[in-house]
Amino acid sequence: MSTPTTATTATTGPTDATSAGNTTAASGVPTSYVPNLAGSVIEASDGLGGKTLIRVQNMSSTANLGVRIDLKQVALRCRNTEFNPRRFAAVIMRLREPRATALIFASGKMVVTGTKSTHNSSLSAKKFAYILERVGFKPQTYIDFKVQNIVGTADVGFPIRLEGLVYAHSTFASYEPELFPGLIYRLFSPPVGFFI
Repeated sequence: MSTPTTATTATTGPTDATSAGNTTAASGVPTSYVPNLAGSVIEASDGLGGKTLIRVQNMSSTANLGVRIDLKQVALRCRNTEFNPRRFAAVIMRLREPRATALIFASGKMVVTGTKSTHNSSLSAKKFAYILERVGFKPQTYIDFKVQNIVGTADVGFPIRLEGLVYAHSTFASYEPELFPGLIYRLFSPPVGFFI
């Protein structure tokens, strides 16, 4: 029986979605980017000579449009939006392709969630900015896009003794089975958290 391990990591700098692309064999010139159709799966070394597959489940990113936004106007004039100011002070807007959800605040700041790659996250932020521009709120040219958090899962392929792990790594691990059935393992550099 194997225990799935979920890893959460926060990036420290802006992510350039255009840096990863396909190149033609003859010229080496980058062509258009084609995201992985199987979902974002990363193959990583397991430290024992084998490979572990990490599947990206969700990605959260932020952008600053640099313009104040009238949320009531956005909710009235755009499709696939929700706005209840008594419950939450932001418009919730959804896209079908790429599948993403944005929280758009009156300050012009935006949080994009639900994507599985940096390419789709960046593309979604640009599409949300374009929709707001069509409604009449022209964003600044540089929207300060940044990936904040990535959630992924991996199956290590063997059972993990949580009590032994917390005993051997007490500075990084905490295990309270009465409160939460999994072990929380936090690294400081890089800032990564594991729920095991």
